[in-house]
Amino acid sequence: MEGVSVRKIKKICVFCGANSGKDVAFVNAAFHLGEVLGKRKIDLVYGGGKLGLMGCVSTAVAQHERQVLGIIPSAFTINNLVGETCGKEIKVATMQERLVMMMELSDAFIALPGGFGTLEELFQMISWAQLNIHNKPIGVLNINGFFNGLLSFVDHAVKQEFITPRARKILISATTADELFDKLQAFRFEPDPALSKLKWSPSSSQKEKLDLTLRL
Repeated sequence: MEGVSVRKIKKICVFCGANSGKDVAFVNAAFHLGEVLGKRKIDLVYGGGKLGLMGCVSTAVAQHERQVLGIIPSAFTINNLVGETCGKEIKVATMQERLVMMMELSDAFIALPGGFGTLEELFQMISWAQLNIHNKPIGVLNINGFFNGLLSFVDHAVKQEFITPRARKILISATTADELFDKLQAFRFEPDPALSKLKWSPSSSQKEKLDLTLRL
């Protein structure tokens, strides 16, 4: 990437399903993403446990001797609901606290295929970037076109003038882990001039209340 300054990424947060999905390609891609992170000496932040694609990614990263941090609500640890986290584990009280900690401890975010929880995490990070709460890159690994419909909907929202072209640039997509990682490194945040004046305190209770209210 000659002529382009490269963002230094040491920790990536991965959002993905606690199920493996119908297509074996999802599992293979999750393992491969973990391998790519390991080979690039990137540590993993994720939602904890060993279920589904979450377990695939974390296992692969750990096998390459990189640090794995699972951030998990205490409710999920009762009766070993999600299995043992592959690495260090931090227990939190709420889902919101989990997401805030993920944001603060990560340098970038990747979403793999998943359900409502994955989509909530992805769009929460996007809306927080739009609100200038963080300026970290966010991308989806579009395995076998899994996110095609989602990306088309986002583009439709741009055409209908609910999402600005500037905000649309926040969401990156690629079909391979290496391509996505290169795009995340090259990402340059372009804050909305009006929203860039907002000031947020990372750990204030007021911020958390506003985040919930202003969710887009």
